[in-house]
Amino acid sequence: MTSSSTRGRRGSYSVGIARREKIVEAASRRFAQEGYHRTALTRVAEDVGITEGGLLHHFRSKKHLLLAVMEHRFTTEAQWWTRLPEDAGGRDILRAMVTATERRLSEPGLIELFVLISAEAADPGSAAHTLFTERYQRAVDELAELFRSAIANGTLRPDTDCSTVARECIAVSDGLQLQWVISNGALDLAGAVRAHADRIARTVLADGAGL
Repeated sequence: MTSSSTRGRRGSYSVGIARREKIVEAASRRFAQEGYHRTALTRVAEDVGITEGGLLHHFRSKKHLLLAVMEHRFTTEAQWWTRLPEDAGGRDILRAMVTATERRLSEPGLIELFVLISAEAADPGSAAHTLFTERYQRAVDELAELFRSAIANGTLRPDTDCSTVARECIAVSDGLQLQWVISNGALDLAGAVRAHADRIARTVLADGAGL
C-alpha cells in the first residue's frame, strides 16, 4: 500500500515539474518578444503567478533558465518537423526549411538567444556544449533520414549524400541567423535560406528543378 507521505512526495514532484514547464513557457514568450537582456526575471515570475524567489527555486540563475528555454525551443522545432507527411518529397523538405525560418522570424528574441548561447557552447565544459552537441547530432540525423525517404520515393537523386546535405543545410541556416542578428535584422533571413534551398534543390532533386 502506498503511504500518504509517498503520495505527498509524488504530488509535490508533479507540481514542481508542472511549475518548471510553466516558467520555461513564460520565459520563452518573454525572451522571444522582448529579448533576453531586456526581460527581468520578475516579469517572468509574474506571468506564472509566483515570486522571483519562487522562480529561482526552480532555476538558480537567469542563465540556467536560458538553457532550459533553448532546450524547449529545440524540442519544439523537432516536434514541428515530425508533422511532415511520411511521403514528403525532397522539394517538400527543402520548402519546409524556409517555412521553419519564417516561424523563427515570428519570435526574433529566440534567434538572438540561439546566437547568444551558441558562443558559450564552444566551451566543452559548459552545459550549453552538451545541449548543442546533442541538438546538432539529432538534427543532422533526422534531416538526413527525411532525405533518405525522399530518395526512396524517387524525388531525390539516389547518389545524394544525405548526411552531408543535411549538415550543410543546418550550418547555412544557423550561420545566417548569426548574420541576421549582427545586421540588426537587415538581412533578409527567409530570403537567404530560400535562395540556398533553391540551389540545393537544383543539385539533388530528381527533376533538377528548383523550389
